[in-house]
Amino acid sequence: MIASFDPMNWLSFRPKQSGKMKVFLTDDHEMLLGGLVKILSTEESIEVIGTAVSAKETFEKLTQLSPHLLITDYNLPDEDGLSIVRKVKRKYPQLKIIVLSQHDETHLVKEVLKEGIDGYILKKDSHDELVNAILAVGKGKIYLSSDINSMLMQGLNGFDEPKLLTDREREILKLIAQEYTNKQMAEELFISERTVETHRKNIFRKTNTNNLVGLIKYAYANNLI
Repeated sequence: MIASFDPMNWLSFRPKQSGKMKVFLTDDHEMLLGGLVKILSTEESIEVIGTAVSAKETFEKLTQLSPHLLITDYNLPDEDGLSIVRKVKRKYPQLKIIVLSQHDETHLVKEVLKEGIDGYILKKDSHDELVNAILAVGKGKIYLSSDINSMLMQGLNGFDEPKLLTDREREILKLIAQEYTNKQMAEELFISERTVETHRKNIFRKTNTNNLVGLIKYAYANNLI
């Protein structure tokens, strides 16, 4: 008797039993995406079966391609990493997820880890570390890059996590969210417009955002306002 096909079987994939680890990559930087595809294509046990440059495209392709592992950037043009992880885990609870990000803030990493991801790697890490992460996750392990491990250990040892934004920058951020102009913020906080502009630039730099919509999404996702 021939067993009926279960379309959800791919969710219980184990590389050592079923061949190659099927990987899907999401990043809005196409040059980086192309580089990752090239790097991973040299690994016999890994197969990149699809890519996307946005959360929307990712969700559209996941069901079609049935990957074993999703590797996604944290910052995407339409959604932040926390939102993506939550949606993917809700729809595909057994799908493995590695976040590949340049963010190493303790509070952010902890929030994503709480959602049940399987790995967190920094973009500055070596290619070998990424490959090691994929292989480890494929075996059912949790993989954190060495820098992330060190950061979390410092927190366990009682070191205070540095604030992403200063108190003044948080004040500016709240006013930005309320659509204050630079002039209005300067009057509200009794500082010069030039000082306001400097704070704005620092806020965008620290949050790695480049537009108002992205900044506000990041701020709410990370409890900055």
